[in-house]
Amino acid sequence: MKPVNIEQLVIGDGTPKICVSIMAKEIEEAVLQSKKLKASAAHLVEVRGDYLEPYAEPEYITQVISEVRRYSQRPVIYTFRTGNEGGEKSISKEQYTDLLCEVIRKRAMDLIDIELFTGDEEIKKLTELAHQNDVKVIMSNHNFEMTPDETDIVSRLKKMEAQGADIAKIAVMPQQQYDVNRLLNATSMAYQEMEIPVVTMSMGRLGAVSRIIGEVFGSSITFGAFGAASAPGQIEVKAVEEMLELVHRHCCQAG
Repeated sequence: MKPVNIEQLVIGDGTPKICVSIMAKEIEEAVLQSKKLKASAAHLVEVRGDYLEPYAEPEYITQVISEVRRYSQRPVIYTFRTGNEGGEKSISKEQYTDLLCEVIRKRAMDLIDIELFTGDEEIKKLTELAHQNDVKVIMSNHNFEMTPDETDIVSRLKKMEAQGADIAKIAVMPQQQYDVNRLLNATSMAYQEMEIPVVTMSMGRLGAVSRIIGEVFGSSITFGAFGAASAPGQIEVKAVEEMLELVHRHCCQAG
């Protein structure tokens, strides 16, 4: 696997990195949360652009990202989660693509989230533009209803890799315990067969365990809650840090 390096942070090697989402509506709120995050265990900060008001003004978005980076002193992921994948706003494919293009050109973020099912042509355009502007791509897919079978999960992750993603991410909802096992098995398969880091999670209370044992199966980032959770089943950041270290020490180190 080829790890992703962002300054001193290495994604895809060792203990999964902890990401916290900022879901602020305005810049003042984002700055306040970022200042609090500075002393936390988080390695990355995600700015959820679908929560911002206004959400479609690149200059404003860039200002928010820059302030979050400045005060949190963490690499920043910019994510506009669409309504189709559990986000706050439903916008057209064209609006989504145009917005991400404009934000990428500002080069304020370190990584950008691009949804897998945006469309092949749109993904190609966005991914190429991101790489031209030294922005890493996390390609993602979210299913808040169910857990696909293992073959489907691995296929989606591999498609992300084929589409030029630097990191492939999938989040699914379990309906029974076996669904969590299915997600973890698929993670292990993808980890062994792919060249880029993978990020997987089973959501909700039933899937919470997947957020802390990802290293065993090959997941390289986990999301922790710092205040409001951005997805069902997120665990508070400090607890995530402690449990990740416990898993790393007892399950993933030789000897």
